[in-house]
This record gives sequence, C-alpha cells and structure tokens, in this order.
Amino acid sequence: MSASLWGYQPASGHTAGIDLSGYTVEATDGSIGKVDKHSDQAGSAYLLVDTGVWIFGKDVLLPAGTVRRIDTEDRKVYVDLTKEQVKDSPEFDRHRQAEDPGYHAQISAYYMAFRIM
Repeated sequence: MSASLWGYQPASGHTAGIDLSGYTVEATDGSIGKVDKHSDQAGSAYLLVDTGVWIFGKDVLLPAGTVRRIDTEDRKVYVDLTKEQVKDSPEFDRHRQAEDPGYHAQISAYYMAFRIM
C-alpha cells in the first residue's frame, strides 16, 4: 500500500475522472461487493463499497491506497486486503462519515496494520 492510504498507488492504473461506480471489488481471496461511490479528492480518495448480502449489506470505506489494480475492461477493482480484513473494518455510516477527518483517522489506523512494507 502507498505511504498515504488516501491516494491511489501509482501502479494501480487509476485515471482521475474515471467513474468506478458499479465496478466489482476483488479482495485477495474473492469478491467483496461493488463500488457504490468513490472520491478522487487529493489526500482523501476512497471507495465506498456495498458488500451486499456477503456481510449483510454492510458498507465499507476503503482508502484509495488499498487499491492494487483497476481493470477498466472487466470493470474490476483489486484491493490488497482479504475478505476478513474488510469484514472486520470499522462500521461506516454513509450519512456522517465519508468526509469526517476523525473517521478517516480511525480507518487509517485500522488499515495501516495491514500495510505491506
């Protein structure tokens, strides 16, 4: 993962302005849902993923730095996380937390524990 979790890795294939909504999100061990919303904002880029029935409709916020690769042809986003790591992520409330700096700090602390050095 990148030094800053809130920016896309240079090798991810991310192109600013591309709409990732609806893309399937693949963890290292299988599909985890679809991108519901995303932000390209510098220093605060993220994917909001709807996990559907997999973890009972839980929405998760994934910092852009967790994205390993984007395949625009197959409409898939690959992240450097396991399904279990995503499942155990902090709860997300889409009405309050997407832009909340305190929540970003909580998310950063959680995902930094899995950062590949």
